[in-house]
Amino acid sequence: MEIQSEFLAEDELAQVTGYQIPSKQIEWLSRNGWKYALTGARRPVVGRVYARLKLAGIKPSETNAVADTWTFDLSRVG
Repeated sequence: MEIQSEFLAEDELAQVTGYQIPSKQIEWLSRNGWKYALTGARRPVVGRVYARLKLAGIKPSETNAVADTWTFDLSRVG
């Protein structure tokens, strides 16, 4: 089983934006209200969970972009 990166791959970002050129990707992301970070090479980086939420029509926030936390509960063990 292949583990996916936390970030969209270059080809995935090109598929979302419709552009191969990083400056055009940045324009598209900014114009469409997407959050992104820039690498030292000025390439946009978009988080995978963030992209999934945006593409599903859900406004990403701190509460829905983080997986539910799991806690070890022994209260019912008798």
